[in-house]
Amino acid sequence: TMNQLILYTLLLLASGELAGACPTGCQCQDPKTILCAARRGQTVPRGLPPNTLSLYVFENGITMLSEDSFAGLPALQLLDLSQNKITSIQKNIFQPLTELINLDLSSNQLQEITNETFHGLRLLERLYLQRNRIQHIHAAAFDTLENLLELKLQNNQLWAVPPLDLPNLLLLDISWNKIPTIAPGAFHAVNIESLKIAGLGLTSLNEELFQAQNNLHELDVSDNLLERVPAVLRRLGSLTKLSLAGNARISQLLPEDFHNLHNLQELDISNLNINTIPRDFSSFFPRLRAVTAAGNPFNCICQMSWLVQWVNASSVVLRRPEETRCHFPPKNSGKLLHHLQYADFGCPTTTTTTPTPTTPRTTTLPPPAPLPTTSRPVLQPSTAAPTLGARAPLGSSTPMPFSGPPAPTSPPPPICPPRTCLNGGTCRLGAQNHLECLCPAGFAGAYCQVETRGTTPSPATPSPLPSQRISITQVSSTSLKVDLQNYIQSKAQLKGIRLSYRNLSGPDKRPVMLRLPASLSEYTVRALKPNCTYRVCIGPLGEKVSKEEHCAEAQTLPASQQQHSPVTQSKDSNLTLMIVPALAAMLLLLVVVTAGTYYCRHRRAKAHASTEVDASPLELEGVKACLENGDLSNHGCKVPEAAILSGGSECEVPLMQSHYPSNNNTPGLKPSY
Repeated sequence: TMNQLILYTLLLLASGELAGACPTGCQCQDPKTILCAARRGQTVPRGLPPNTLSLYVFENGITMLSEDSFAGLPALQLLDLSQNKITSIQKNIFQPLTELINLDLSSNQLQEITNETFHGLRLLERLYLQRNRIQHIHAAAFDTLENLLELKLQNNQLWAVPPLDLPNLLLLDISWNKIPTIAPGAFHAVNIESLKIAGLGLTSLNEELFQAQNNLHELDVSDNLLERVPAVLRRLGSLTKLSLAGNARISQLLPEDFHNLHNLQELDISNLNINTIPRDFSSFFPRLRAVTAAGNPFNCICQMSWLVQWVNASSVVLRRPEETRCHFPPKNSGKLLHHLQYADFGCPTTTTTTPTPTTPRTTTLPPPAPLPTTSRPVLQPSTAAPTLGARAPLGSSTPMPFSGPPAPTSPPPPICPPRTCLNGGTCRLGAQNHLECLCPAGFAGAYCQVETRGTTPSPATPSPLPSQRISITQVSSTSLKVDLQNYIQSKAQLKGIRLSYRNLSGPDKRPVMLRLPASLSEYTVRALKPNCTYRVCIGPLGEKVSKEEHCAEAQTLPASQQQHSPVTQSKDSNLTLMIVPALAAMLLLLVVVTAGTYYCRHRRAKAHASTEVDASPLELEGVKACLENGDLSNHGCKVPEAAILSGGSECEVPLMQSHYPSNNNTPGLKPSY
């Protein structure tokens, strides 16, 4: 009857509301994201909606996981169980989660990983196990994780590197374990980009250790017991970031230690035991942007004077300058290295007596007196200032630095290294003796590497602009490094950062949303498509997408051209950029003229026929395509609705990406994602 039908409908509605109800102690602002932070429950919350994509249950006091903890969640892609008290995981616990991409089990009390712990997680891309008590990992524990991109195992109690046959792995962190030696062939991840092996107690690195790692960009061997710079580093010509910090047994840097590291951009040699840096050091790294040398007992004598002059005259940034001080000699003890002048280093000077020249006379006059002799002491070996002072008046005797015989015929060296500025930018020496790029209209960034649309920066304004809050500092064929420091400093009480990026070169330009903690100073978006233009935007977490967002665009390099440093755009490239728009404009004009002609003839024909034809609008159906952004797995594309922005509303995924193979290899405070 009608009453029974109404009652049945009400029951269905009630059951639907109950199924989508938010668990007690949780927040469900996004219907597919459930945030249960500090809920203080010993089990995973029950009654979760089956369409949940992201589940955050960190710092809940959970002690164990049961077989049905994740039953009924077939669509779950992100699971955060960090900062709980989980001591063990039963086999096949995660098997129902066939769509899981991100799993965070950090800061628990796990002691062992078996071959069945992660059984069924074939789509997993990020696995965080840091800050546990793991002592043993089964040899086949990660065999089924063929799509894994990131694996973090730092701060555990491992005694050996676990077997890693992971062809798609990009980041591996096993720092701060108890692994005194690493055997050759321990890393089978041939595509790894970032490797962190700090604080293991290593005394040396085998020269055959990195035979297969030709794509390694970042290496951290800090806080070990190395006695010299490992010779294996000479094989790693693709390195852009190297940290040797905290190896206090290294007391000397030799010129041959850094051969072949021509692509290095960041170097950390802080807290070693070196008292000088070889003068040839500056020529080893033509692309160096930043160096950290704090905490070393520097002997600030004449052999060290070149370092201050090099830092002041180049674009290299000396990090932690307040901790970079002199220990010797006593007169310089405690002084900041970068504040010393050339005279403070005690370099010897030479005295040059310039004779008074005689004016030639006619042949009828007596010959001129013989020229007095000029006293020149022995030349000092490259310890004086690199540039001579003002020329002394004729006939005077003035002490002045002397660095070698003059070479008036050779042109002065260029101020800027080659290929410093991109996209036609002009390099110059700024007011602070730092190199800066003058960017043409439409480009910005430290090296004019960021294309800006809709704005026209003044060519007379050096880049980067002080108000710029987002910049892309490093570009490769598969990744973009985004600098977040300026944005964080410009925001008070920032809870977190919302970062989105989209591929402007592909058929699907929908953004991928990430949530980052406010403690990150930089973020690397990985697994991108080569030779594609990406638009990256950042904004405050927890607010809708608005004008508060700051965006930048950059193009990844072609697959055959790996980026390690800025490369200047050639004249042929500029010519191409001029010809292509001109041809496009001509083609567009031709199309417009053809369409106008056709329209006029069509009107005349209609008037002649005295008939009217109403044109029905053409309905376009949106085609939902897979995101092109780095699909490292071979499974079918699954684009969660949380990644789609509609009507200006945002799709929020707290603190860690929920569905896409971009990743963050920068350590931060909790929550750590």
